[in-house]
Amino acid sequence: MSKRSFILAMVFSSLFGGIVAVVGFTLISPQERIIQQTSGGANPVSLTNYVFDSADFIVPEGLNFVFAAKNATPSVVHIRTSYSDGSRANSPFNEFFKDYFGERYDRRGGPSRGAGSGVVISPDGYIVTNNHVIENADDIEIVLNDNRSYQAKVIGVDADTDLAVLKIDEENLVAAKYGDSDDINIGEWVLAIGNPYEFRSTVTAGIISAKGRNINILDGDYRIESFIQTDAAVNPGNSGGALVNLNGELVGINTAIASPSGAFAGYSFAVPVSLVKKVVSDLVEYGAVQRALLGISIRDVNAQVAEQFDLDILKGVYVGGVMQGGAASKAGLEDGDVIVAIDDRPVNSVAQLQEQIAIKRPGDEVTVKFIRDGREKSVIAELRNEAGTIDVVELASDYRIEGATFVDVSDDIKSKLDIDGGVQIAELGPGKWREVRMKEGFIITGIDNEKIRNIRDLENYFKRPRTDGILIEGVYPDGSKAHYGLGL
Repeated sequence: MSKRSFILAMVFSSLFGGIVAVVGFTLISPQERIIQQTSGGANPVSLTNYVFDSADFIVPEGLNFVFAAKNATPSVVHIRTSYSDGSRANSPFNEFFKDYFGERYDRRGGPSRGAGSGVVISPDGYIVTNNHVIENADDIEIVLNDNRSYQAKVIGVDADTDLAVLKIDEENLVAAKYGDSDDINIGEWVLAIGNPYEFRSTVTAGIISAKGRNINILDGDYRIESFIQTDAAVNPGNSGGALVNLNGELVGINTAIASPSGAFAGYSFAVPVSLVKKVVSDLVEYGAVQRALLGISIRDVNAQVAEQFDLDILKGVYVGGVMQGGAASKAGLEDGDVIVAIDDRPVNSVAQLQEQIAIKRPGDEVTVKFIRDGREKSVIAELRNEAGTIDVVELASDYRIEGATFVDVSDDIKSKLDIDGGVQIAELGPGKWREVRMKEGFIITGIDNEKIRNIRDLENYFKRPRTDGILIEGVYPDGSKAHYGLGL
């Protein structure tokens, strides 16, 4: 090879090597690589080393807490409650606060105050929160994210799901957007927004740890526990606040924490928004929840149940009994069936089945998929209410117990006697009320130092188990006060 040819070869080799090095660096350098994330043919939306403003555009996939926080925080409110007679201490949720919020939140007797969170769900002032946040409160104050303050009235409560709807007189509020709790996945990122320890508008992040979780904190024959479990930090004051996805959409209402000390210990629980929407709609429209029932007794399928009943399946919900004349009976379900899906949504636990039924109303039809004798079958069931009908259940206007019928006190009587509520005996038949010489017209204003303002308070009081006598206080229409001891 001539000297000239050798020089040309060296130049070409060097040039080629440089090109390879540049191209190779471009292909493998993680700091400069361009990420082509597009949606429907859109331009690239991000670079790996570029901090973007999510207010300008939404990343279809990826981790972005800023956008969700900006969109959801304005809808979350601070709720302040006051209890003039210590009625909070007598709440059935007192043990709930002890178990989940620690002993230092157990307040007994005397004037007290409470705090929690809520979520604006409509521009005209409807707010959803937990029932235990406002239960027995004499005064409910709502503080918006922009510090405006309002007095709230209770539209309706549902102890079976621990939800309540409040209303303030305001328009053009920033309302939360509903997401889809059925379609969220375990491992998906979520944000918890609320007011822990009076720290306003606090945002914490975590993932969905589990779905359909039953933690046995609610009472009642028709309680629904199908909580979303997360590891987003939730503390006292977060109850009633928002659990949102990365689009800032509401997927749950934060309700409880599992904690031996009262502080966050790694797990929190939220009512799924699918159930929230149903309960809120019922309370606003009817004043009472329209509870749909299949009419069956059920239990989770596990290895022990499968062995006991000789099942060849280790998932689903075992039907232990079918109520005659109920929805399941009319549809053809039988004892020993194993339900595996409702409306094509898998149900692997009692909690999951209850949630899918609870989002329906009496008269709605559901497709029930089940296993019988090793074969998969399906039927269509028309759901019924507790009375076995599809009629609308109205908010109770009276309450009957032990021979007495009670009604809410009229506004005229409240004004005349200067009382803020109570229940009045409208009819008095044979029974323990008459035995203690109580007379028709008597107005109960309190039981065992717990204020009774309306029929709902009275009904909730007597739902709780009683093991001894009760002390009743009240007033007659002529203004004379009276106290009675009653054994029930």
